[in-house]
Amino acid sequence: MLSASARLLRLLALLAARPAWTCAELADRMAVTDRTVRRDIAKLRDLGYTVDSDAGPWGGYRLRAGSRVPPLILDDEEALAVAVGLREAALGGALGGDQAALSALLKLRQVLPPRIAERLGEWDDALVRLPWPDAPRLRPGMLLELAAACRRGERARLSYRDGQGRSTVRDVDPYRLVHTGRRWYFVARDVERGWRTFRADRVERLQPTGRPAEITDPPDPARLVSHNTANGPYPLSATIRLPLPLADALRVVPATVGTHRADGPDATVVDIGGPDADGLARYLLGLATPLRVLAPDAVRQALARRARELAEENAAHEPVERTGVSGSAPPVSATGERTRPAGSPSGHPPEQGG
Repeated sequence: MLSASARLLRLLALLAARPAWTCAELADRMAVTDRTVRRDIAKLRDLGYTVDSDAGPWGGYRLRAGSRVPPLILDDEEALAVAVGLREAALGGALGGDQAALSALLKLRQVLPPRIAERLGEWDDALVRLPWPDAPRLRPGMLLELAAACRRGERARLSYRDGQGRSTVRDVDPYRLVHTGRRWYFVARDVERGWRTFRADRVERLQPTGRPAEITDPPDPARLVSHNTANGPYPLSATIRLPLPLADALRVVPATVGTHRADGPDATVVDIGGPDADGLARYLLGLATPLRVLAPDAVRQALARRARELAEENAAHEPVERTGVSGSAPPVSATGERTRPAGSPSGHPPEQGG
């Protein structure tokens, strides 16, 4: 037979597992009488947990959000998942700082069974994170504040600082948060300017106005962020066609560099922004894959000119036979098939925007 304290923990775990239970169901699960269930529910209420109940033979009990966080009963996989998630939150700064996540992780690790702690240690030993030198830091609590604003459906007054350090205040209708893998973006409808994306690390304040949000025909938030980060800050945009399925095209041109749409099952059309035609031509030539420039003519001509110059340069010199030399560079063809460089178009650092 369970002790009184163990029985209370078991009762809390059951109440948290689904929206409602009848008294008979709880008694059956815990192998006790209905009277014991009612007595234990009263004890939980004395401890500060809010348990709602409905009268009658078909009435039930519901654990409502209150002033206390109930203890959780986790299995091995759930405990490991929570620990890994806390570790990533601490390292990635998703909460705006690492102290809350580290504190929760420390508390969890102190009570983990040895078998789970050992698995988490194996994860820690094997995982290496390469930090971004200019990784943005969110203000503590900002991400949760933005998420709550998206859920409330209430218009808010946004104080925002752009990339040049200029501060603006505008009324927005919050919609979604999008994570690109490196940054968080806040998608909202600017009341005066339409749909916009805002870098979450540049949001200074978000204040509810008390008025309902007006969201009709919202865009795909991920596609909007991809389009704005890839094309928004640049004076020129090129449209290319890759003879690759959409999944393969995304590996060649990341979603933070171009906006993709499938052109049948075996091809993808991509819009890419850049500083000028020559910069875009250099980037396209470095993709090391067949492609066709659909527009504009200036980028098509710049790409053809660069490919022609490369072909002429290589045709003007006979190849030199060398032996005993390793690590030579791969050949460059007139079609631009060469080793793909890192990065994106010249002057086009990944994940600009906001």
